[in-house]
Amino acid sequence: MAGVLRNLLLGPVLAWALAACVTPAPAPEAAAANLLEQALVAEGIDPAAAAFVVYRIEDEKTWMSGGARVFERFTPASTSKVAHTLLALETGAVSGPDERFTWDGTKRRVEGWNEDQDFAAAFQRSTVWIYQIAVPKIGAETLKAGFAAFGYGNGDIGGPEQITRYWLDGPLAISAAEQVAFLSRLARRTLPLSARTYALGVPMMEVARGEGWVMYAKTGWKSVPGETEIGWYVGWIEQTAGPAPGTYVFALNMDMDGTMDDANRRRPAVQRGLEMIGALAPG
Repeated sequence: MAGVLRNLLLGPVLAWALAACVTPAPAPEAAAANLLEQALVAEGIDPAAAAFVVYRIEDEKTWMSGGARVFERFTPASTSKVAHTLLALETGAVSGPDERFTWDGTKRRVEGWNEDQDFAAAFQRSTVWIYQIAVPKIGAETLKAGFAAFGYGNGDIGGPEQITRYWLDGPLAISAAEQVAFLSRLARRTLPLSARTYALGVPMMEVARGEGWVMYAKTGWKSVPGETEIGWYVGWIEQTAGPAPGTYVFALNMDMDGTMDDANRRRPAVQRGLEMIGALAPG
């Protein structure tokens, strides 16, 4: 499976061209994969109902848990705000992180959505109504072209009537492996974006930092009536200290029971997994 992930990261043409002269990245060792499973179990997540991938950019070392589910596509929900933010900044649909949006007075289920806020706050709070304003401004054709250039899952935004819901209800879908491939290109600054977009967009995604490390990440929660709820946590950590410095890109998706208790397992599970493989110091 590591070879499949590597092909996603390189792109099919480049991967084929290099196949004859580059040794493929080794498959993740069973013990290493088991570390991620242990992290999930420790946080109360069933490994059989989750996919967890970590990829270290510098040497292409890969850790995986979840079997075939690693390559199964799910609706991205708010994790799509990473791609949407980049496209909004690149196209000028949003001028920058400090552009302010005026709340329309409609009470929504998350209290942090019920006020005026800027684009940076909307990313951190997953403020859906702001992205429902910004995304249509990007334009359907630009969205399709952008997702294709990013290698973002199936890239399917549906019809005009779905322009404010396609990342919440589908048809847009992406796998954990594809999330890691996309985010690896973002972390390496190799997506087809301007320097300005990177300079404005990446800092919006920072969620934590400590001595010698910075984490960029986004949660997601797909909730569609009659369907299994899916929780996401995706991102990357840049670590310059510790025994194994490097850039570690990660993606977790999991079946959820619809409760906040379950949702609150996502980030701790990823953090524990990163600690267990040496990407983060414990605590």
